[in-house]
Amino acid sequence: MKLRILISLKKAVLDTQGKAIESVLQKNLGFPQISQVRQGKVVEMEIAESDPAKIKKIVDEICDKLLVNKIIEDYEYEVIQ
Repeated sequence: MKLRILISLKKAVLDTQGKAIESVLQKNLGFPQISQVRQGKVVEMEIAESDPAKIKKIVDEICDKLLVNKIIEDYEYEVIQ
């Protein structure tokens, strides 16, 4: 099975990269209708597991130990069949 983990800054954390992207889109590239840009990370991987409870436990462990700074970041994941 394939997993996709989406990592983003918590809403309370200023996203300076998102603000920079928003500014360029609005001022330099002519997209004034764009706002509230948030930038994040996507991690995809294969997992040899089919039990949803075990998958959740493994993803939580991977994110806690390596991928996510839980002070400033949130994450969610999806299983892609």
